[in-house]
Amino acid sequence: MTLPAPPVPVEPEEKPPAADTGFLGVVMLDTRFPRIPGDIGHPDAFGVPTSLRTVKGAWPDKVVQSAAGLRGARVVPAFVFVVRAMERDGAKAITTSCGFLVLLQKELQAAVKVPVITSSLMQLPGLLATNAKVGVLTISSGKLGQEHIRAAGVPRERLKDVVIQGVDPKGEFATAILGNQLYMDVIKTSEEVVAAAVALKKREPSLEHVVLECTNMPPYREAIEAATGMKTWALTDDERLLRPFRD
Repeated sequence: MTLPAPPVPVEPEEKPPAADTGFLGVVMLDTRFPRIPGDIGHPDAFGVPTSLRTVKGAWPDKVVQSAAGLRGARVVPAFVFVVRAMERDGAKAITTSCGFLVLLQKELQAAVKVPVITSSLMQLPGLLATNAKVGVLTISSGKLGQEHIRAAGVPRERLKDVVIQGVDPKGEFATAILGNQLYMDVIKTSEEVVAAAVALKKREPSLEHVVLECTNMPPYREAIEAATGMKTWALTDDERLLRPFRD
């Protein structure tokens, strides 16, 4: 089963939701792959007013990198520009469409006064407070390292308690997203993400919780939970992003 590519994500100059009501700003990578229900790029992902702003030229393969690789791509000023524009236009909170951007958490939060939560990985410290170990499912275990986990707020002494599992790097999920393809076989991607979760549980049977680093994985969270018994955590679960809309 394949899905056609969605419309190009909203550009920074598009008029956001009314500033008097506020909105959740989502800083998007420059992508063209399908955004199915549950994906952060889908309009109903958060259930609150959102404004998606694309950082042109910030393609997935530029951002899914180590700290050195990300900074070498020279995209940081563009992300800072977008978050400042969002705050000016009325954003109550700001997030991003890629978990690897946790490496920019300090820079982006320092640029604005509203809450910035760059990645689902930032839920790890809270989960580790009540669990001996927590899993992470990522689009690239080869690129996601300790620097990302530390940037998410995990103490050095707890790094060993974060168990990372990636999807097949040559599979449909990784190649469609990192290759920024127009089409994606969602049956294959679902199978691959679930297979990675099963492999994670097999490696560490004691795991009860798994954080979905990749914001394109939440469409498969029910299947993951059914196959493994682990509770999934996505960026859309972070109360720090939704609290400003409830106060």
